[in-house]
Amino acid sequence: MPELPEVQTIVSDLSKILPGFSIREVWTDWKKLIKNPKSFDEFRRQLLGRKILKVRRRGKNILIDLSNNKTLLIHQKMTGHMLYGRWNLRQGRWIGVEKGPIRDDPQNRFLHLVISLSNNKQLALSDLRKFAKVLIWPTDKLSELEDIKNIGPEPLEKSFTFEKFKKDLEKKKAKIHQVLMNQKIIAGIGNIYSSEILWEAGIHPLKEVNKLSEEELKKIYQAIKKVLTKALKAKGDSTSDYRRPSGEKGGYQKIQNAYQMEGKKCKKGDGGIIKRIKIGSRSAHFCPKHQKL
Repeated sequence: MPELPEVQTIVSDLSKILPGFSIREVWTDWKKLIKNPKSFDEFRRQLLGRKILKVRRRGKNILIDLSNNKTLLIHQKMTGHMLYGRWNLRQGRWIGVEKGPIRDDPQNRFLHLVISLSNNKQLALSDLRKFAKVLIWPTDKLSELEDIKNIGPEPLEKSFTFEKFKKDLEKKKAKIHQVLMNQKIIAGIGNIYSSEILWEAGIHPLKEVNKLSEEELKKIYQAIKKVLTKALKAKGDSTSDYRRPSGEKGGYQKIQNAYQMEGKKCKKGDGGIIKRIKIGSRSAHFCPKHQKL
């Protein structure tokens, strides 16, 4: 699932392109992805002719503000990613016009929502498993939307201080790997970066939060800032389905230290071999040498 670095990369890329263009047409072959309004015809009606004002992010949600006090919210879920380019519809399938990753990377061929723009290009959602979620909501009432109002603080904002982090984790009895992925506590972190953060901090993913010392909490806090910043600079992790709007891969998978590194030597040079364990229904990757329970 695209996490904070991937979603922010998409938002940053699209912010340079979309504002000022109007929506000319909307197509889908999977109406179930649209959660509000319930009717696709009404969804299309609310988008047609609207100018794109701004593209921003909250947690893992992409927010596209429109000229009618409406915001298009897109949560890409497990396998979704947004693409920007040109396609032609042939026998119910969208085929990329130009040579390159948009057309030629097989991860970019699962188009289920296509928004045609006034510059004769399109914004599309590619989603292999069709779990993505799309809805329209009044911009000035976004804070009332369930998808937005319960999201925790943004970990790269200045307001996310160590004191706030420590207070938010107070008395939590869950395992630290799960707590880092809890969107009500911290926005935007999932499997990839929880494993990477805990590897960096030297904390075992099964450690109970209420048993962490202040020094360990500080290491985790610092690792959150360091790892997410590094991943943003790398334009996200394309170990799996995620691609940038250009169709290109991000680069974090080339420099990751724990996630999907099972069986490989720990890059700390401590002699450890990266292991994978299940915590609930999710995987965590860690080094048993420097991340001891």
